[in-house]
Amino acid sequence: MRTQFIILLSAFVLLGCEPKSSATKKLLLPVIGEKKLAGADGKDTIYHTVQSFSFINQFGDTVSEKTVQHKIYVTDFFFATCQSICPKMSSQLVHVQNAFKDDDNVLILSHTVNPSHDTVEVLNGYAQSYGAIKNKWHLLTGSKKAIYDMARYSYLVNALEDDGTAEGFLHSELFILVDTQKRIRGMYDGTDSVAVAKLIADIKLLKQE
Repeated sequence: MRTQFIILLSAFVLLGCEPKSSATKKLLLPVIGEKKLAGADGKDTIYHTVQSFSFINQFGDTVSEKTVQHKIYVTDFFFATCQSICPKMSSQLVHVQNAFKDDDNVLILSHTVNPSHDTVEVLNGYAQSYGAIKNKWHLLTGSKKAIYDMARYSYLVNALEDDGTAEGFLHSELFILVDTQKRIRGMYDGTDSVAVAKLIADIKLLKQE
């Protein structure tokens, strides 16, 4: 009888020590975007995710969804000749880069909204001016439509050409935090040092999920 009790107790301990599946892990940060219920019982949640993409970075290398596979990344939109919010945003991204410069699982993707001007060479010069680390901080160019569609449909922010503005383009000042499953987990004012400090803290929190 005592032997049976010990066996049963051992079984409960082993079951209790099993790691939780990814489906049952507690989300430490919210998931942003439209959610849908699925499954036979309607209890499974399908979250908004970032679509597939392919752009060219400041070194002429292709950056796609494969580049960020199983990685956390921060993304934003800018253009090299911007003199309003872009310098502030890029300066704040330097802080994000420095916080995770030795962590290969955290990347930064910055998309130009003026690809006709922001060639690989222009982006390379811009990247150097902010000390962007190769394979850590990718400054991206490509088809204008593809970039604008990524902003609107994947990252849920604005990026568009507007000749009514002094600089000719409108884009969001937000930094978007994307998790290893391509879900948006946070949006932060990229011109605000307090908001960016929270972004850095949230990335550390996200790594615990």
